[in-house]
Amino acid sequence: MMLSTFMLNHTEEILVEWESFARTLQPAAVLMTSEALRDHAQGIIKAIAADIECYQSDAEQVEKSHGDGEKKFPQSAAAIHGTLRELSGFSLIQLTAEFRALRASVLRLWLPRVKEFNEAVHEQLMRFNEAVDQALAESAATYSEHTNHTRERFLAILGHDLRTPLSAISMTGALLERTATGTHAVLGKRLQRSATTMSSMVNDLLEYSRTQLGGKMPMVPTRGDMADVYLAALHDAAAAQPECVFDSEIDGDTTGAFDAVRMQQVMTNLLSNAAQYRAIGTSIASSLKSDGDTLVFAVRNLGPAIPVEQLPVIFNAMVQLPVDDEQQGRPRTSMGLGLFIARESTLAHHGSIEVTSTEAEGTVFTVRIPREPAAPATPPVPSSPA
Repeated sequence: MMLSTFMLNHTEEILVEWESFARTLQPAAVLMTSEALRDHAQGIIKAIAADIECYQSDAEQVEKSHGDGEKKFPQSAAAIHGTLRELSGFSLIQLTAEFRALRASVLRLWLPRVKEFNEAVHEQLMRFNEAVDQALAESAATYSEHTNHTRERFLAILGHDLRTPLSAISMTGALLERTATGTHAVLGKRLQRSATTMSSMVNDLLEYSRTQLGGKMPMVPTRGDMADVYLAALHDAAAAQPECVFDSEIDGDTTGAFDAVRMQQVMTNLLSNAAQYRAIGTSIASSLKSDGDTLVFAVRNLGPAIPVEQLPVIFNAMVQLPVDDEQQGRPRTSMGLGLFIARESTLAHHGSIEVTSTEAEGTVFTVRIPREPAAPATPPVPSSPA
């Protein structure tokens, strides 16, 4: 009997095996009904059977074996199954195990009915395994996508809701610093500094969540002097790192059109990052200069060089640099988002950001921003027919 025919004629038998295994996937399956445990399994079985019978070229066969085959429908049963299993609390490992069990169940039920293992049987086995792999790839993709969106929504809500209590903490610290004396004034200043640091982390978290949820970083370029933004960033960094000395330099005409809020965040993140990873007892050197049609911001710290293998991924989200023995015990005030946000904001300005790091010269981050925003591309005017 053809494998595809067997799957269609013995669907209920396969479903019983599917449900029996799914019920062992604890704790998610504890209170699930039979219908929920069989979620879209019948559709998956029918899709696999239909796929076995469809003609495919050698190239399509290779793609499917890699899980890259084209979906038959915009939302396949396997894709929907992945999303619903994530909502039901199944782990990705448990989801994968369902397809492994399906493969084993079908072969265990079908192979005893095969009288001769010939080329046709071999072909059916290959097509079956390719179809299962494709179904698993679709299911895992939608599972992971839904997981990511859930996590990013949670982070966005968390970041937004933290702003109100942070504001109250900051105002309390400012009030203590102004009205109290002695120890209470010192505590107020420390409270305000901690609130500033936490506020920076929350802002980074919100920006990260926005980019991960498919949104673009909103840009509101206005004409102004980048020097004002630079000085404000220096003030913010100094408030968060009061034990660090920030040397600054401004040279040339630094006016242009840019998003001041975004650029201040870029500069503050880079200055704070440099202060956090500097060698103890050293200062931070930074500058803002004009270079023709480009504004150039640079910040340098002295300390251990960034390992070469870290440089290609340093601007990725959630990447934190290693800390050497001299820096052990230093408080970490980063979630690994500062450099990611700096890169995304710089790219949104059609600029560039790069880093060099050596033991002799230290670590230097350089940001280049066009003085004027890039004009939107004008579509070509079609020529008139001769």
